[in-house]
Amino acid sequence: MTYVVTAYCDGCKYTDCVEVCPVEAFHEGPTMLYINPETCIDCDVCVAQCPVEAIYPEDQVPDKWVEYIQINANECANHPTISIKKDALPSARTLEEIKAAED
Repeated sequence: MTYVVTAYCDGCKYTDCVEVCPVEAFHEGPTMLYINPETCIDCDVCVAQCPVEAIYPEDQVPDKWVEYIQINANECANHPTISIKKDALPSARTLEEIKAAED
């Protein structure tokens, strides 16, 4: 099993999670992060660090975001790894803002 970054990261790209990853499994795309399923050791320390609850165990990804399992796997090959925290994107929203926009 691996962990998967889902839709709530897109447009935010908080990087709190990358600092705690012991194996540098995160890759940085232009608008979001991705977890490399080949590198991830399933430790789950990243989950608690994500301020927008965008990271799930692969077997618990909500149905509406199941495509992100393959997106993470595919996109890691296209983007460099990231292991240090950076500023979030200017478009970053809080979890409350993201959830309010869904209603």
